[in-house]
Amino acid sequence: MTSDVSARISALSEVPAALANPGSVADSPAAAETGPPTDAPTDAPPDAPTDEQLLAARLVPLRRPGQWISAGVLLVLAAMLVHTLVTNHRFEWPAVRGYFFEHSILHGLELTIWLTAAVLATGYLLGTGLAAARLSSNPILKTLSFGFVWLIRSVPMLVQLLFWYELASLYPRLSFGIPFGPEFASVKTAHLFSGILAAYVALSLDVAAFSAEIIRGGILSVPAGQVEAAQALGLGRGRIFRRIVLPQAMPAIVPASGNLLIGMLKATSIVSVIAVQDLLYSAQLIYNENFQIIPLLLVATLWYIILTTLLSIGQYFVERRYARGSNRRRQEFRELFRRNLPLFGRPAVPATPGAPTTGPLS
Repeated sequence: MTSDVSARISALSEVPAALANPGSVADSPAAAETGPPTDAPTDAPPDAPTDEQLLAARLVPLRRPGQWISAGVLLVLAAMLVHTLVTNHRFEWPAVRGYFFEHSILHGLELTIWLTAAVLATGYLLGTGLAAARLSSNPILKTLSFGFVWLIRSVPMLVQLLFWYELASLYPRLSFGIPFGPEFASVKTAHLFSGILAAYVALSLDVAAFSAEIIRGGILSVPAGQVEAAQALGLGRGRIFRRIVLPQAMPAIVPASGNLLIGMLKATSIVSVIAVQDLLYSAQLIYNENFQIIPLLLVATLWYIILTTLLSIGQYFVERRYARGSNRRRQEFRELFRRNLPLFGRPAVPATPGAPTTGPLS
């Protein structure tokens, strides 16, 4: 019995050592008598992948056969279109090449560019004032601005052009003086409103109406808290508009303004109906003499395509200029997401040099 008690005491004395060094349990006499535990797992769990392994893992993109099939069909159709344009002799490409730099064509091109620039500049100046009146708290200004925009957008551009061109039939003379009082000067309307001036006025008013809505929408896209914070700092109205509102509204204004500019460039061809010698009317004058209608129309079309392409390139760079802040925020989010994507209870991936030092996701 004494030996049995001594064996139990020696087994109890080995417990602290076993807790400090679990591997020694298997070598103890008690473990030899009792044997290995039956419920212990036989295989250790595999080590979890590290962050570097997850980032270096090969991602297999989702296969989309429908997109490739549709792209192939579109490429075939595009190749067929190019083939018929090149091989069809009825397009008369030698005549197109011969008239492409004709003096009258270049003169009409110059007038088209000038008219587009003048109309856009005047229209946006008027549109800015209309947008400010529409956003003001004065009910009279708001009503007048809304009425002007509603009227101009409701009347077709061709009707507006013909109205200003035929203004002399409604008002033979235009007088200047005190309202309901004496006249200081007067001029014949027919002498004042030529075809170019009528086109300039009609197109400028049309641009003013549409640009007013574009500018108003861009201003409304700026959160009201920005203006309230600037007012709390004591900034004036003009400074708030120039330094706070306008820079944040430009990303919303520029794309629509670029579309309006390109649309107005093509819309200037409507002045040919009142004999203004723009690009299209210059081509019409030539094919009325030699009856080469298709080649001359192709000349005008190619010039419009070239101008539209140049304006589109300029619009791209202007949009990128005003979207620098948003791109920087997107880059910061991408870097933050890249560093925190594999975080499932493990350390984050160190940030790359020069990357934003934003904290981990919470």
